[in-house]
Parts: sequence; structure tokens; C-alpha cells
Amino acid sequence: MADALLIDPATVFDNVDERRVEFSASADTDEYAFAAQYDLIEALAAEVPDDRAVALFHRHEGQIMDLAAVALARDPDQAIIVVSENDLA
Repeated sequence: MADALLIDPATVFDNVDERRVEFSASADTDEYAFAAQYDLIEALAAEVPDDRAVALFHRHEGQIMDLAAVALARDPDQAIIVVSENDLA
């Protein structure tokens, strides 16, 4: 498994109902689905995401991708790998 993930920018979208930004990213030749919860984005940005979740996601994309790689290593078999504020610890 690769240390770095490459995000597919065309897949980034704000799932308002689930309060998370969802995206796809690849590691080596494998594609994975991820979701960055609003609580994570809020902790990184020090502001509530609300209607700016995707913009805040992009602002902190590097940190989110690092945390997503850790979450992927922890549980690669999930349909959607969720990255939350708990991953900051």
C-alpha cells in the first residue's frame, strides 16, 4: 500500500445530509472511497464548515490526505473510509 494518496478532484462533493465531504483517492493502482467528516474539517479550519465545506476541505487537503492514508491503513476493507476528528489524536 502506498504512503501517499492521490485525490480525484472530480469526485469531491459535499454530502450535506451526512455532514461530510466525500471523495475518491488512489493508492498505487487501487481506488478507495473516503469521507472527511465536518468535525474534522472544523477542527482543522477552526470554523464551522456549513456552506463552505468543500472550500475548507481543499484548504486543508494535505492534512486530510495524510489522515486519510492513516485511516486507510487502519481499515482498508470499508466501503467508505471515514476520516474524523478522532484521527487527529
